[in-house]
Amino acid sequence: MVSRKGVRKSQTFRTKAQAAMWAADVERDILAGKYSTGPDRPFADLLRKYASVVSPTKRGCRWEVLRIESICRDVIGSVMLSDLRPVHFAEYRDRRLVDVTAATVRREWNLLSHALNVAINEWGWITDNPLKSVKRPAPPPPRDRRLSENEIERLLFALGYDYGSKPETVTARVGAAMLFAIETAMRTGEICKLSWHDVDLDKRVAHLPKTKNGFARVVPLSAEAVRIVDQVRIDESESVFNLRTSQIDALFRKAKSRALIGDLHFHDTRAEATTRLSAKVDILTLARITGHRDLKMLQVYYRESMEDVAKRI
Repeated sequence: MVSRKGVRKSQTFRTKAQAAMWAADVERDILAGKYSTGPDRPFADLLRKYASVVSPTKRGCRWEVLRIESICRDVIGSVMLSDLRPVHFAEYRDRRLVDVTAATVRREWNLLSHALNVAINEWGWITDNPLKSVKRPAPPPPRDRRLSENEIERLLFALGYDYGSKPETVTARVGAAMLFAIETAMRTGEICKLSWHDVDLDKRVAHLPKTKNGFARVVPLSAEAVRIVDQVRIDESESVFNLRTSQIDALFRKAKSRALIGDLHFHDTRAEATTRLSAKVDILTLARITGHRDLKMLQVYYRESMEDVAKRI
């Protein structure tokens, strides 16, 4: 057993020489501050404290807590904090990549890293972040699925949307929301939360006070977007589209199936809109419209050929 500076470690060895070497290594690590004097608990306890203290301060609290509970059920959740090493996270990464995409693991990586840093800097539970030396999965290539005009018309038919009449059903309003998304590059949640208080038809703008990345933004409305907003208006309703994200997700999937269209998500309308807008505005203006904070994420949408560039110079 080694006991120094409030840290107690013990382990069994076959020989006295092995024990002496281990004890010397542990004492050196203790003196170097590599062992925390915080509580020696399972890693799951750290994550659950994070879920109860930090997650409620985030907009995506519900989903983050569900993700944390899933991680806690993995074998890594039972590893004691004093034993937590980079190899545990490397093995966790490899296990997860068998079942989920690299993008999902990268999101979990960000969550785990932040939880560990909070435990270091604010709680004093650990002294080092073992994730720092573990390679995170490479980011997947950006999704470039676009909607053809034929696909749009087939989806609208499947949703029962008619350009010339007010959408009376929830399904038809999903069709209107799809067209609006293609015009504005707004996210599903932003469309569902849009209220008449947020829309100024005279100035042709929509104010989004609360977005996914935490920043407000103003979205310009094309003539077609204004037409759609006028079309879906219900006098007694505060909501523009009177839709929930769950309704859009479910009804869009059904319409996609009826229209015999594969590999398409409602969120692809945002990429379609961004690509169309990139042909009309510069990248800085595009970032203001879409709310992207990283211009690198928008470069993929600028697909102008060098022949077209040559015509402009």
